[in-house]
Amino acid sequence: MTVNTVNQTNMSYKAFLSHSNVSKEDQEFYDLKNKAAEYYRSNGVPQKIENVLNEMFCQKPDDIYGYLANYFSSLSYTPVISKITGRGVFDGRGLTAVKTQVYCIIRNEEKVVCSAVMSGPSDDLEADGVEESGEPFSNSNQQRLSITTALQWIREHLSPMLQGFNPTDQTNVDKLLSDFFMARYLEHKDSLNIEKEDELRIESVSEAPPQVTPTPAPTKDKKGSDKGKKVNSTEKPLPPAETPVPQLPGATAVGVVSLAVAKTAARLLGEPLYQHITSVRVPKAQSEMHLPAPMITILSCGKDSAGKLNLLEEVILMPSSSQRVIGMGLELQCEMTRILNGSAYKAGPIGVSEEGALQVGFEHPEQALDLVTEACANLALPLGSDLRLAINCAAHGLMDYSRGKYEVISGCHKSPDELVEMYEGLINKYPAITSLIDPFRKEDVDQWESLASVIGQSCGLIADAASNLCHRWSEAKPLPPGVTRVIIRHHSDMTISDLIQTIAEQKDAETMLAAGSGDKSVVDLAVGSGVSFLKLGGLRGGERMEKYNRLLAIEEELEQEGILGAREKKQPLSDFSETLNSGSGCDSVTIST
Repeated sequence: MTVNTVNQTNMSYKAFLSHSNVSKEDQEFYDLKNKAAEYYRSNGVPQKIENVLNEMFCQKPDDIYGYLANYFSSLSYTPVISKITGRGVFDGRGLTAVKTQVYCIIRNEEKVVCSAVMSGPSDDLEADGVEESGEPFSNSNQQRLSITTALQWIREHLSPMLQGFNPTDQTNVDKLLSDFFMARYLEHKDSLNIEKEDELRIESVSEAPPQVTPTPAPTKDKKGSDKGKKVNSTEKPLPPAETPVPQLPGATAVGVVSLAVAKTAARLLGEPLYQHITSVRVPKAQSEMHLPAPMITILSCGKDSAGKLNLLEEVILMPSSSQRVIGMGLELQCEMTRILNGSAYKAGPIGVSEEGALQVGFEHPEQALDLVTEACANLALPLGSDLRLAINCAAHGLMDYSRGKYEVISGCHKSPDELVEMYEGLINKYPAITSLIDPFRKEDVDQWESLASVIGQSCGLIADAASNLCHRWSEAKPLPPGVTRVIIRHHSDMTISDLIQTIAEQKDAETMLAAGSGDKSVVDLAVGSGVSFLKLGGLRGGERMEKYNRLLAIEEELEQEGILGAREKKQPLSDFSETLNSGSGCDSVTIST
C-alpha cells in the first residue's frame, strides 16, 4: 500500500459514509480498514514499502524476497533476552557441568541463539581425600550441590532478572550478575557465622577442663648437646597454609550465564567472539591484534604417574608464537614414545595424563629432562634457543605437613631451603628451562625470594596456585617475590568483565590464561583479553585439539584481514629468545580455565 493508496482510502471512506443506506457490517469493515491505514501510516510503512520497491527495481536482485527480507530485518527491533535455561551435562572429564542456553526475541519470534558449558568448582579442587587437619572431604558432594544450586539460580532468579536485556550490553549484564552473586555471598556468610556461633556455644557448655600434659625432657647426645634445639636453630618453622576461600554453591551460574550472553551477542552482531571480547575491553577499533603463544604440555611425571618422581607435574614447551609449534609438539610426542619403547630408559608404563600429555613414571627429574633433550636433538628442534621449557612443579600438592617438607620423590623429602638448591642444580644442568611454575607454596615467601635471587634472569618464576588472585570481595594480596608471570583461570564465579579486569590489574606480571575443561570459547577469551600466553595442555583428546585448531583458525582469520600483530606474524623465534635474554620480555599474563 503506497502513500497515494492510503490517501485514496481516506477519500473513498468519506464518500462511503455520505451514503445513508450503509449496513452496520459494511460500516464496521470500513472503520477497520481506516484504522489499518492509520496504523500503517503512523509507522511509516507505506513510505518504506515505496522506497524499497523503487530501490529493488533499480538493482533488480536475483533473490527478490531475500532482498526484501534483508531490508526489513534492518528495520526490526534490537533482539532482547526472553529467557535463559540451564541443565546438567557432563564435561570432557566426565564431571557434571552446567549448560545454559540464551533465548532472544528476534523479529517477534523466540529463538535459541547460543549456549555455553562450564564446569563447577572442581576445577579448583583436588580429588576426594584428607585435609591437612585430618578431616575427610568429598568434592563429589560439593560438585553436585554446586550444580544443583546453579540450575536453581538460573531458573528462579537470573532468567527473570535478565529478561528484556540487550545481550550486547555485556557490562550491564555482568554488573547485574555480580550484584546478585554478592548478595548470595553475604547471605551465605551470615549463615556460616550463625552456625559457627552455635558450635562455639555448644562447645563452651560441654567443654571439659583442660588437662596439663607434662613436657618431655629434651634428649641429648653423649656430649650433652640438645638435638632438638640444634634442629630448630637451623630450620625455621613451616608457615601454616592459608585457609582456602570456600566455594559458594551455585557460583557456576554466574560464569556460565555471562559467557553465554557474550557468545549470544557475538552471534547477533555477526562477529567472532574474540572480536566482541576485544570491543568490551577496548571500545575503540583495533588496528592490529596479537595472538597468545600456546604453552604445550609434552610430558607429565607428577604424583599421578606410575614412578616415584612427583616434582615434574608438567613439562611444557614455551614457544614465541603458534606458528609450527603444534606440529613440533606432535612430532616430539611421537619421538619420545619411540625412545621410551626402546631399552635406553627404565620408565614405568606410558599413559596419557588428564592434561592430554604423555604420562611416564620416572625415578628422578633428570630422566624426564634427558628424554626431552634427546628427542629434540633427534628431530633437530632448537631447544634452548627457539623453544624453551617450563616446569610446572605444583609444589602446593607435594607438601607433607607432618614432616614440614616437600615429597619431591616418593620417600625423599626436601625442606623449602633444600628445594631451592635442587632447582638451582636443574636449571644449571638444563639451561633450556626458562620458567618454573609454582616451585613452592605461596606461603614460603622466603624461598620464593631466595630462588629468584639465585637464578637471576636465566629463569622466570610463574605463579598459578600461588598467584593469590582473590575474589572480588576479598582484599588483594601481593604476588610471591620474584614472580614475573601469572597464570589466570576463568573461574566459574567470574563474569567476562571480571576476567578482563583481573587481567588488566596485573601491572607487575605478564599474564597467561589456562584452559581447563569446557568448549573452545576459552581461546577467543584469551585472544580478546590480550594475554601473552595460552596454556591449553597436551596434544591428546578431541576437546583439547578443538582448542588448538581454534587458535590456528583465528590466526588465519587475522592474517587474511591484515591485522595480525607484527610479532606473531614476522618475528623469528630466535629474535624472541634474544628479547627474553635482554630482560624486556618479562611481565606477562597467561589465562587458564
